[in-house]
Amino acid sequence: MPDCYRVTMSKLNRLHHAVIRRPVMAVLIAWSGSILLALLGDSQAEVYQYVDAKGTIALTNVPSDTRYRRIDLHPNRLHPVLSEKELEPVINRFSRQHQLHPALIRAIIKAESDFDPRAVSRAGAIGLMQLMPQTAVRLEVRDLYDPEDNIRGGTKYLRQLLDRFRGDLPLALAAYNAGERVVDRYRALPPIQETRQYVRKVLRYYRLFLTRDLAMTGHVIPSSESALLQPAPVSSIQPGQ
Repeated sequence: MPDCYRVTMSKLNRLHHAVIRRPVMAVLIAWSGSILLALLGDSQAEVYQYVDAKGTIALTNVPSDTRYRRIDLHPNRLHPVLSEKELEPVINRFSRQHQLHPALIRAIIKAESDFDPRAVSRAGAIGLMQLMPQTAVRLEVRDLYDPEDNIRGGTKYLRQLLDRFRGDLPLALAAYNAGERVVDRYRALPPIQETRQYVRKVLRYYRLFLTRDLAMTGHVIPSSESALLQPAPVSSIQPGQ
């Protein structure tokens, strides 16, 4: 049996008829325990994956490229999470670089992955700040599972969205979740329940982290900083808007 397989939706559908209408990445994670073992025929084999710019997944048991990352054949096993303390230097560095508040980046990481660097969403978003492979290519992110590379790309992307939507944080967050074109189409918060819940969640975490930082350090956010640092009230985002 060949060492390397390129997995597409059609191939996965042939392997397991129950796998339909799901993103390729989600299918891979959800069915790794059965499909990958069937592919490789060896329960002890180590399996590596690489996701290209189109979201296509390449699998191999003999990685020939540094972009391949080992995947867990036991999806129910908990992934190790990183603490805020461990990530603080990286978050602070890229927050300063892109003129964002560290508490905002922490809030997004908390909402997106709960600090799990190996998190993969049903839609195929990867890592701490849950970047899609296509977006990662635009942001020149080489390793989505690497905390530093992922945070670098995520903060850069958020900065781009804030510039695009003229500093409107709820709109930028909505675009981060649902895509820029969706927000452009409505020119307001999209009437998508998942996106609105996401915006509320991030703003809640943002306010929580700001309050906690203030309590711990006694430092007040300087008034000269951007108005971005004052998150819009969560209550102002109504379900029907």
